[in-house]
Amino acid sequence: MKVEGLSLDQLRVFVSVVEAGSFSAAARCMNRAQSAVTYAIQKLEEQVGTGLFDRSAYRPALSEAGRALLPRARRILEEADGFAVQARGIAGGLEPELSLVVDSMFPMATLVEALTGFQAQFPSVQTRVGVETLGAAVQMLLDGAADLGIVTVFASDFPGLERTRVSEIELVPVAAPDHPLAYVKGELVPEVLREHVQLVLTDRSSLTKGKDYGVTAVRTWRIADLGAKHAMLLAGLGWGSMPVHMVQADLDEGRLVRLKPRSWDGADRMPKLPAALAHRSDRALGPAGRWLLRALLERSTVAAFVLPPGDPRGQG
Repeated sequence: MKVEGLSLDQLRVFVSVVEAGSFSAAARCMNRAQSAVTYAIQKLEEQVGTGLFDRSAYRPALSEAGRALLPRARRILEEADGFAVQARGIAGGLEPELSLVVDSMFPMATLVEALTGFQAQFPSVQTRVGVETLGAAVQMLLDGAADLGIVTVFASDFPGLERTRVSEIELVPVAAPDHPLAYVKGELVPEVLREHVQLVLTDRSSLTKGKDYGVTAVRTWRIADLGAKHAMLLAGLGWGSMPVHMVQADLDEGRLVRLKPRSWDGADRMPKLPAALAHRSDRALGPAGRWLLRALLERSTVAAFVLPPGDPRGQG
C-alpha cells in the first residue's frame, strides 16, 4: 500500500462516484471526462491496494473495503474544506478563536440562541465558553483569558473594561416549603430573616471582596456555584435569592416558595441585577466577536447603553 501519494482530488472523485451512483454521473457532476474519473479511481485503488468498487453489475457498487473507507474519506474532505474556510477567514482578518465567559446567573436560553446563529455564521471559528460567577467572570476578561464576557454590572466596575448593558436579571428570595421562613404569614421583617442561615453566592476571585449584595443574615453559607446553591435551597439548608428564570418551575410546582421580605437592602423590593457585555478596552474585538456582541444585544431585554468604567449605576 502506498498512501503517500494520495490526493484530495482522488478522494473527492471517490465520494462523488458514490453519491452520483456511477462513473458517468460523477463525471457530469464534476464536469470531467468519464475517462478521467475512471483513471482517478484506478490510481486510488492501486495506492490503497484493494478495489473500492465491484464492477460486475451494470452500476458500480461499493466493495467491502470501499464501504469501510468511505466515512474516513468524507471526514478528510470535511477537514480539508474546513481548513480552507478558516485559512481564508484568518487571511481576511477573522479571529481563529473566540473565548466567551458568561456569568452563571445569565439566562442560558438567550445565550444559546445567539450562539446558534454564531455557529452558522462563523463555522470555522473555534469557540470556548466558560461559565463563572461574579468577579471570577470579570477576572477572565482582565487576565485576557476571555475576549468577551456577559457579566454582572455589580462585579465589573473596573477600569479598562468597556461595558454595554444588555439585560436585567430578576432575583427572587426563596426557601424550601418546609423551611421555617415558609410558615411565616405576611411580610418578613429583617430581624426574622437575620435569624436563619442565608445561602450566598460567592466569588472564586477576590474582585468583589467587601461588596456583599443583598446579604441580610448573620449566619451565611458561601457557595461559589449557582447550581450547588439551587440544590441546597431545594434541600432546605437555608434561604437565599435566585434568578427567577432558574426557579420559576420550582415555584410553580411547589418545590420552592417565594419569600416576601418587607425590605431588601433598604429598598421596598428586590432590585434587578444588571448584566452587561464587556471586553477589555485595549483589545478590539474581531469580526466574529463583534457579530456575537450585536447578536446578544439584539436579544437583550432592556435598551442597551454604554456604561463607562467606574459608573456608579453598576452597583445595583
